[in-house]
Amino acid sequence: MFRYFPTNYVWNLSVDLAIEMGARIGEIEAMCAPLQEAAKQADAEGTRAFRQVWSSMADRLCDLANEDEARGRLLSAGEKLRRAAIYLITCERLQAHGAPARVDLYRRSLDTFAKGVKLLAEDCERVTIPYGNGHLSGLLVKAKDAGARSPLLVQVNGLDSTKEMKYLVGLPAWLAARGVSSLIVDQPGTGEALRLDGLHAVYNSEVWASRIVDWLETRDDIDHKRIGMEGVSLGGYYCPRAVAFEPRFACGVVWGANHDWRDVQKRRLQREGNFPVPHYWDHVRWVWGAKDVEEFMEIAENVHLDGVLDRIKVPFLVTHGEKDSQIPVAWAHRTYEQLVNSPKRELKVFTDREGGVQHSSFDNSINAGHYIADWVAETLGGRTAL
Repeated sequence: MFRYFPTNYVWNLSVDLAIEMGARIGEIEAMCAPLQEAAKQADAEGTRAFRQVWSSMADRLCDLANEDEARGRLLSAGEKLRRAAIYLITCERLQAHGAPARVDLYRRSLDTFAKGVKLLAEDCERVTIPYGNGHLSGLLVKAKDAGARSPLLVQVNGLDSTKEMKYLVGLPAWLAARGVSSLIVDQPGTGEALRLDGLHAVYNSEVWASRIVDWLETRDDIDHKRIGMEGVSLGGYYCPRAVAFEPRFACGVVWGANHDWRDVQKRRLQREGNFPVPHYWDHVRWVWGAKDVEEFMEIAENVHLDGVLDRIKVPFLVTHGEKDSQIPVAWAHRTYEQLVNSPKRELKVFTDREGGVQHSSFDNSINAGHYIADWVAETLGGRTAL
């Protein structure tokens, strides 16, 4: 794990995620060097300083992109906007719920990301999926050379990630090269669903996952019999739960197992394990729509997979980092052990040899991500060679 700030795990996690999304080390150094003292401050003061520095770098890149665009250099402009979006996403993620102008910052990250995708002519289409009285937002990435109907992997967030983050890390591109399409979704409790539409997380993830499959079945470019699902971090709970109760999924993958999140919360109350974001208890109350910590802990009692996984009768891959300091690796073994009816279950623990030993491989995602992409391609009928 790259540790720029010796005493601040949450900030180091954020920096590592930015690097995995495509940040440049020179820009990382320029942004982080002035923040050494701020990293030692309380959450509110420190995250304000982080936001100011990182959003200023995004401002600079947007100005440079405008100059490129004025000269017709759209590829150069698009690349700068892509990095600007990464820095906006990173500093927005650290802000407290209700921080001044947080929603404006988030909207700007969406707009910057979308313009970068457009100028780079990337195969990434924003889509909306009917859900309740509103919709869920997603990014659809088409498989390369997959024929009329491609297999597809639905990809969902954890507690604090967004669809743009998951897209930028690279799994959709790695799958596309293997003939598998991707749909990355901001499910309730994450991204646009939470920030713009007020949709809180629910423990019974099949409720929204089934609506996603309904929408995919209206498309004639997707093989409806080859739709899988992947979840990262807390998605390591959402995904198995959804696959267990939605039989139309053809396979499942967790990138970081999260078998018993209720136990994780109890331990965090005792200050065991690392927090993923500042203002942690305020953040989880916001995500789950709880008025206080006591109500949140009552909700969390439902967020576990015991008594669920024997319903899964499709292939399933469980992955975890050997040195995960947020979610103990023992929970990955528990998930694997309870997949008793999966016809093709696999547990892959990433070690120092492969890299990606930290939580959901945020410290080095590429080998882990390619392992997942290969398994999905083999399972859903894609390819692992050109």
